[in-house]
Amino acid sequence: MFTIETRDIDPLEGAEPLTDYILTNPQTGEWATILPAFGGILRQLVLRKGDSRYTLIDSPGSAQALLADETYAGALLYPFPSRIRHGVYRFDGRDYALPINETMRGNALHGFVHPKPFAVIQQKTTLEHALLSIRYVYEGNVGPAEEEVPGYPFPFTLTVTYRLTARGLTLTFEALNTGLTRSPAAFGWHPYFTLNNTDIDNLTLTLPTQTEVTLDEHLITSGTKPAPANRLGTFSLKKVELDTPWLAFFEEVNGQRKAKTVLHWPEENVALQLTQSESLGYVVVYTPTRRDSIAIEPLTANVNAFNNGQGLTILNPGE
Repeated sequence: MFTIETRDIDPLEGAEPLTDYILTNPQTGEWATILPAFGGILRQLVLRKGDSRYTLIDSPGSAQALLADETYAGALLYPFPSRIRHGVYRFDGRDYALPINETMRGNALHGFVHPKPFAVIQQKTTLEHALLSIRYVYEGNVGPAEEEVPGYPFPFTLTVTYRLTARGLTLTFEALNTGLTRSPAAFGWHPYFTLNNTDIDNLTLTLPTQTEVTLDEHLITSGTKPAPANRLGTFSLKKVELDTPWLAFFEEVNGQRKAKTVLHWPEENVALQLTQSESLGYVVVYTPTRRDSIAIEPLTANVNAFNNGQGLTILNPGE
C-alpha cells in the first residue's frame, strides 16, 4: 500500500512551518515530497533501478534556503512561463504591464504562482499509487487589491496533481478561467534534475526536437532554426552550456503523441526519462553554473507568448 505522510520543515522566526507531503512506495523505497505552501513544488524525488536508488530532484532543505533560492527550482509557472519582454502585452484591445522581476534583462519572468501557497484538495493512497492534488486560487481584480498582480486582472484556479506509481511520478495540471472575460494562459514546470548529484559532464542528453528557438540578447524569441547537428539524437553534456528553448517533437506512444527527453549516466547505465504530452509543445534546457543538475522545462507556450501568440491558450469564461 502506498502512503502519504507529512513532515514540517524548520520555520523562519515568527512564521508558520512549511509542511512537506511525502508520497512513498514502501515496497520499493521510492518517494517524492511536495511542498504545497511554497508554490506546490516537487522538492525531492527518489526512484529506483534494480537494487539502487537515485536522487533525481533535490532542492533546498530549510525554509530559509528555499526563500533565498532564485533558481525557480521545481516551480510551477503560470499564467506564463519564461519571459515577457518589458512585462508588457496587448490583449483584446487593452494594454497591460506586468511587474519586472528579471531586472537585469528588463523582463517579467515565470508567472506569479511561485511561491504562493497552494491548498491541498485531495490525497489518496491505493495499492497502485499515492496521489496529491493541490490548488491555487487567484481572484484577480475581483479580490482584495493587495492580492491582485498588476497587469493580470484575470481570475483563475490552477490545480496540479502529483501521482507516484511503480512506473515513476506523473504531474498533471488544469487551469480554469473563473472570470467573466477571456484570458491569456500558458503553463510550464521548472524542475532541476540530477542523477545522484553527479557532475552533468558525466551525462548524455537525448532531446525530442528538430527545431531550436533562437533568442536575442534579452533572451526573447527572435525566430527558429533547424537544431544543430550536434544537438540531434544523443549528445554528451561535457562542457556543454545551454539556456535554450526547443519545439518539442512528438511521436505516437500507445495511441497518444508524446515527446521524450532522456538524461543518461553511461557509467551507471541508468537513465531518467521525462515524457511530456502534446499540450506541452516546447521544452527549455538550462545548465546552471553549478553543474550538479540540469533544468528540463516542459512548456505549453513559447518565450514571450503573450506577445507572439506561439502556443498561447485563450481561455473563455468557465473554460
